[in-house]
Amino acid sequence: MTSTALGRDFRLLWSAAVSSRFGDALHTPALALLAAAVTRDPRIIAAVTVAGQVPPLLFGLLGGVYADRWDRRRTMAVVDGVRAAVVAALAVAVVLDRADVLVLLVVAFVLATLGTLFDSASFALLPALVPPDALPRANGRLQAGSAVAGGFLGAPAAGVLFAAAPALPFALDAVTFAVAALLVLALTPTPVAVPPTRPGARRGSVWGEIVEGLRWLHGHRTLWRVTVLAAASNLAISGMMAVLVLYALDVLRVPPAGYGLFAAAAVVGGLAGALGAGRLAARLGTVRALGVVLAAETVALTGFALARHSVPGGFALAVFAAGTVVWNSLWASYGQRNVPGGLLGRVGAAQRMVGLLTAPVGATLAGLAAAAFGTVPVVGAAAGVFALVTVAAWWALRPVPPA
Repeated sequence: MTSTALGRDFRLLWSAAVSSRFGDALHTPALALLAAAVTRDPRIIAAVTVAGQVPPLLFGLLGGVYADRWDRRRTMAVVDGVRAAVVAALAVAVVLDRADVLVLLVVAFVLATLGTLFDSASFALLPALVPPDALPRANGRLQAGSAVAGGFLGAPAAGVLFAAAPALPFALDAVTFAVAALLVLALTPTPVAVPPTRPGARRGSVWGEIVEGLRWLHGHRTLWRVTVLAAASNLAISGMMAVLVLYALDVLRVPPAGYGLFAAAAVVGGLAGALGAGRLAARLGTVRALGVVLAAETVALTGFALARHSVPGGFALAVFAAGTVVWNSLWASYGQRNVPGGLLGRVGAAQRMVGLLTAPVGATLAGLAAAAFGTVPVVGAAAGVFALVTVAAWWALRPVPPA
């Protein structure tokens, strides 16, 4: 799944990313299981989940600033080293029966906060490791490895390990973070990995640097429009995902025992999309490919909304997931190729922030609509939103004649 043509440093980064993703897939469900073992209060269990979702919204832009200030390779290694220590301490607390609700809330919050800095540094480091034309393929390979490590290996293993010993998934997660830190340290030091600064230049305030990144993103016509389109599509995706299990069980008649297999269709589709992202970008060009992907996703989501059986529904879900992964790979690659090196962390964080803002809105609206009208109209509305986004994309991303 890695590629010799992408070079030794990319293989190291890929291995580190896969190791970290495997660990994430272990501790995320294990935290939920541990919370359920500590308390049966659904409000507290939900609070542990929210504690892991809030930091990207609170600190995402701040993580982008420090990804542009610090050596990105060392930043990633230090973050993974600290994350290894945090989950190792949690494993010890579980063994000693000291993992109460407060401990779980703090761990979930700290891990997610550290993750915002890691993600910004990783996004900004990749262009220093592979040629610009190889970025779509590199991002696709990273997403493919993460899909396998998280969807096929980590998530199923988490429940098995937790059943064997509640501390086991956290102990193994500590090992994966430590391995990832060592792999990142093995990357060849390169001046490009250290954000450039002008000789004698003084750093501005943190807020000033955040604003600088936001202004640059807003001022780049194509990148800003792609970011807004991603936010609009995330509104539909989060809404559909919020009701997916009910739609699968009630409308597609998926038996409860088969839901895991049904959900795996999305993982398979995402893997296929990740492996094909580079070829699509090479054939059509990144911006044109984004419009084609949105059109394919609209067709797939429409088919999913019309399906009334698990087989066509699962196939449509797989195609939709493939398109989503291709979009994410191409979106990241376009930014990495066009954003100045000293702004990559901040602009990448701003892109993710804008995209994340619509997710809770979509999920909330979907929950309210499903309670009032059922899940079928919600999925149909998601398909309608994607159709509108596709039309907007074909207009907004049309080629601009040279001045």
